[in-house]
Amino acid sequence: MSEVLLEVAGLRKYFPIRKGLFSRVVGHVKAVDGVSFHVNRGETLSLVGESGCGKTTTGRSILRLIQPTEGSVRFEGREVTTLGKRELRALRRRMQIVFQDPYSSLNPRLTIGSMLAEPLSIHRLAKGAAARERVAELLTLVGLSPDHARRYPHEFSGGQRQRIGVARALAVEPSLIVLDEPVSALDVSIQAQIINLLQDLQRRMNLTYLFVAHDLSVVEHISDRVAVMYLGRIVELADRDTIYRDPRHPYTKSLLSAVPVPDPDRTRSRIVLKGDVPSPANPPSGCRFHPRCFLAEQLDSLPRCRAEEPELREVSPGHWVSCHFA
Repeated sequence: MSEVLLEVAGLRKYFPIRKGLFSRVVGHVKAVDGVSFHVNRGETLSLVGESGCGKTTTGRSILRLIQPTEGSVRFEGREVTTLGKRELRALRRRMQIVFQDPYSSLNPRLTIGSMLAEPLSIHRLAKGAAARERVAELLTLVGLSPDHARRYPHEFSGGQRQRIGVARALAVEPSLIVLDEPVSALDVSIQAQIINLLQDLQRRMNLTYLFVAHDLSVVEHISDRVAVMYLGRIVELADRDTIYRDPRHPYTKSLLSAVPVPDPDRTRSRIVLKGDVPSPANPPSGCRFHPRCFLAEQLDSLPRCRAEEPELREVSPGHWVSCHFA
């Protein structure tokens, strides 16, 4: 039985919409609206979906980089959402993040050595010669030279900067790392290097990843399980092979149909969704996907889909789907 490292239940994050002279709240953007899942120690769970579906907000809410509106986040058995500042700072040593943009996530005024030594000082892990030795070890670990510690971020390429971001996350020896689209801003060849680096580090250090991405080819390569999000909710959750071999939710099917096939002699039947993603400030009633769902139209079931919100139910062992007709 795998040990559960992170457990999320009913997580919500609503951003207020303010208008008028007195900035009255007239509504809310429901960025994350009732998300529940768990991550086992040593595994990689990927959150996938279109831009704006709430993937990044989910990851940042778990780390309390933004404060959740409601819900429970339990990490190593402790409730994260109710911790005070001092307790949260101590716990953050066990939970780290690698940001999407390797250019804006590094402080241009600090050398790489200073940047990597800072968390060591904050958490009182090393100082002086011991900190310098640890910085050199971290740079070597991510495929860079210890001499790079004297350089500034602008002297590195995008791939090297992302390696530095990974090294910064590893500095305090975390159990969980949230990877917020860590390769989407990189060239394809560099993407492969970073993904291989992350997998190698996971094996060597028993790391647990929450991998946020929209590139399903990358997700297939790195994931153990995949959670598909749409408009702030998880619509399908299963292990990687099940998701890619036997998707049940129409949204998952449409996403997978858009993945390019690297063979000019093969063709894939593309499912093109109609319309745009609805506003999270005013989501559709019932099933949130019903205005774009080809399955609801084929089965002539739109009245039910408009009226009834489907529950995330287990259709086979470990395979959860939020659809009336999965």
